[in-house]
Amino acid sequence: MTIIRKQSGPAPKIKLPRGAVDSQMHMYLPGFEAREGGPPLPGGALPDAAQYREFMQWIGIERVVITQGNAHQADNSNLVACLKEMGDLARGVAVIKPDATDAELKQLSDAGVVGARIMDLLGGALGLSALEGVDERAQSVGWMMAVQFNGSDLLTHLPHLEKIGSNWVFDHHGKFFDGVTAAHIDALKKLIDKGNVWFKFAGGYESSKTGGPGYEDIAEVAREIADYAPERIIWGTNWPHNLAKTTEEYPDDAALTDTVLGWFRDEKARHLALVENPQQLFGFPAV
Repeated sequence: MTIIRKQSGPAPKIKLPRGAVDSQMHMYLPGFEAREGGPPLPGGALPDAAQYREFMQWIGIERVVITQGNAHQADNSNLVACLKEMGDLARGVAVIKPDATDAELKQLSDAGVVGARIMDLLGGALGLSALEGVDERAQSVGWMMAVQFNGSDLLTHLPHLEKIGSNWVFDHHGKFFDGVTAAHIDALKKLIDKGNVWFKFAGGYESSKTGGPGYEDIAEVAREIADYAPERIIWGTNWPHNLAKTTEEYPDDAALTDTVLGWFRDEKARHLALVENPQQLFGFPAV
């Protein structure tokens, strides 16, 4: 079983604004093996910096946030190497443990890391049990957090999430695997109203029940939250779509970009999500 990733073609019909930030993707460089506890490295040609630069040119992306992949668990060596390879146009979200030392955090910060990842799903390196400790360490160096779990359990986790002191992102459209109700949406809005919570448009296909090309169930929630708090939305491609294992499963990124960006009410809202909001959250310079 192999996979060939489409890296070029007609550009998205919706033109990305100057300074557009891809706030969710993974990158893998040669020489960094998968770690025990996580999934294997992606199949096919390794989705490295050269491939991603070609992808950026196709879609119209100018800046990027590289998220630590599950394959490398809590070993951030590949991430640090990727940040060095991409230079000033990149920022990173790492996996750190609650006992991470000041020296470790400084080393990561100096490399371009600005955030810590919690992923309470299969293959994730660190789950919600570490939330409080990671939040404390993130606050100590001014990092944000990216938090991913089954959003259908949001009401159960709400008391813990409300105590997060860092700026943080409710990842991947919330991943409401077991359905989303009005109570979930009300809770999400309550979190956003605290002022330190963002909602990420990325990888909606991973939790959609209706499926593509429109992903209507994801779109319904996305439109409501984007209308409610356009200043709290960020967007990402989720390249290289690690759950796709064959060429046939691999999405057309131009079409997917048009679909997702079509969920914003207007060009102003898209500019917030693709430029202004990630600048604020990840510390990119203003353009």
